[in-house]
Amino acid sequence: MKREETRRQRYDHKLKTAKRYPISLCAINFRVDDNLGYLIRSAACFGAERLYVIGHVPERSSLKASSGSLINYVAIEKFKNPSEFLTQMEIKGIQIVSAELVDGAKSLFTYNFNFDRPICLVVGNEETGVPAEILQHSDIVQIPMPGVGYCLNTSHVANILLYETVKQYPLD
Repeated sequence: MKREETRRQRYDHKLKTAKRYPISLCAINFRVDDNLGYLIRSAACFGAERLYVIGHVPERSSLKASSGSLINYVAIEKFKNPSEFLTQMEIKGIQIVSAELVDGAKSLFTYNFNFDRPICLVVGNEETGVPAEILQHSDIVQIPMPGVGYCLNTSHVANILLYETVKQYPLD
């Protein structure tokens, strides 16, 4: 079966009724560009307002395929380092929620998001996680994993965080 519309036309059509939430996503200096593309796709699918990137942002053309061509529907803002990111979050009054496997992290399954102000969900670098400087200014959550594995891919973590945040968002 052949589709009548292009992917871009379908996205533009859905954009008319798509929901946007005062939620953003933050990625830490990805070395694997596909992960960043997957985060763009996740942000667009769950209605996040933007994607913040601390570190390297590849050319848009290299992100097109892994983002499902959604690169044009998500605002991307780049920061040089965690301090610059934290300063902007404070200026904008954005609450930070980071996903990290550390002592004291709250289970995402029991965490209640506070929607009194916009939220930024931070996912760490594949190798180094979320920088300590950001964790010190965050609510820290972890995703319980009862199986043999203990660490998800960054894009999977983002999907779960976005899903849970949107699920808890008050109905209009």
